[in-house]
Amino acid sequence: MEKEKILPLVFKLTVPAVVAQLITFLYNIVDRMYVAKIDDVGMDALAALGIVLPITLIIQAFSNLIGLGGAPRASMKLGENEKAEADKIFNTSFVLLLLTGLIISVATFFSARQIVVLFGCPESAVDFAESYLKIYSAGTVFVLLAQGLNPFITAQGHSLTAMFSVLIGALANIALDPLFIFALDMGVKGASLATVLSQFLSFLWITVFFFSKKSFFKLRIKDMKSNGKRIFAIVSLGFSPFIMTLTECAIQIVFNINLKRSTGGNKDYTAALTIMLSALQLISLPLNGLGYGMQPFVSYNYGKGNADRLKQGVKCVTVIAFIFAAVMWSASMAFPQAYSFLFSASESVRIIVKKYSPLFLMGSIMFFVQMTLQNVNVALGRAKSALFLAVLRKVIILIPLCFALTRFLGFKGVYLSEGIADFAAGIITAAVLFSTFPKVFRKREQEVKEHEENNFVTE
Repeated sequence: MEKEKILPLVFKLTVPAVVAQLITFLYNIVDRMYVAKIDDVGMDALAALGIVLPITLIIQAFSNLIGLGGAPRASMKLGENEKAEADKIFNTSFVLLLLTGLIISVATFFSARQIVVLFGCPESAVDFAESYLKIYSAGTVFVLLAQGLNPFITAQGHSLTAMFSVLIGALANIALDPLFIFALDMGVKGASLATVLSQFLSFLWITVFFFSKKSFFKLRIKDMKSNGKRIFAIVSLGFSPFIMTLTECAIQIVFNINLKRSTGGNKDYTAALTIMLSALQLISLPLNGLGYGMQPFVSYNYGKGNADRLKQGVKCVTVIAFIFAAVMWSASMAFPQAYSFLFSASESVRIIVKKYSPLFLMGSIMFFVQMTLQNVNVALGRAKSALFLAVLRKVIILIPLCFALTRFLGFKGVYLSEGIADFAAGIITAAVLFSTFPKVFRKREQEVKEHEENNFVTE
């Protein structure tokens, strides 16, 4: 982290993280791809999974709150040579993930039907959505632990191990989906069961790692006792990625409600939205991976006060992120219909996807800032700035815009609002981050120098 050449190190840290995010994308869409092939009810099943998606994002938001809040804090403590405190942060995060998972599991299981109806599910898809969610909720603890503990593997520089934890679950899901959905004739229930079992396998892999000699962090009961200050430090830093994920959930609920109202509950428009959101994930998740992969580097060198190294590392990852975003944006604008073929969409759904995907995805070119550099901002410990920028895109711009445009343009406003909001928020975020990063780096460098000088005088 401190001395290796910048560009090779950037690739070493980020490539496994990007691959892990692409695997996560595959993990997320494989259920949708398979259920869309179910005879006679494929589009209803696809619409149902589109309704359940925001609920799974809520669970992911809590794993981000704790995992992406605790891991950078622990990494900073490693950079400051305070390993004991880093261990306590890790163990506190484990307890928080476990308790949160249990609470969400119980609450979701007993209110599954009410939730999917509230979130704008078309009537023809309610039973499918409810059955998926009930089974998924039973495995919420494993989902939360698997997603929330994985950043602590990346924080130690073991990006490949973190990638394999996702890969194991994804491969298991791909194998189990056709078995449960078609061979055992479980339908949508089988897709949910496959996902839960796959996350359980990921959780086992992660747990084994933390009991191995490779891990700095160890699960110890004595370190699980915490205090309010440590918990606040974790959740305050994790609040930005928590809000980012939670607002993704909120806007998808807003999309579904507005589509149901403007189309009379036509499942084709909800199914098309599910496909477009999958396309958005294909662009955003690898860019998230770039940011996640850089977090150990950024947090460690921020702890050391190494401004020049921070500047070089952030510059490299920004260029890489922009190139990826530009390539994916260009392909999406030129061939929007390609996404519908992934899901074996009906002809009516395919027409909607081809016509409106360019509107929906037109602002995704700015995700190199919104996703990658936002995660770098979190790694610097800039909780307030990260929180504001997280809220800006979805809550301040997109949600009001979606309601306004849908009122005047009908369902077209739903698709158009995403593209406009992503582009506008990206411009604002870029202006804020590019103007503040150099000041933050230099300020921290000066703080570390003054601290070292004071310690030298004291000695």
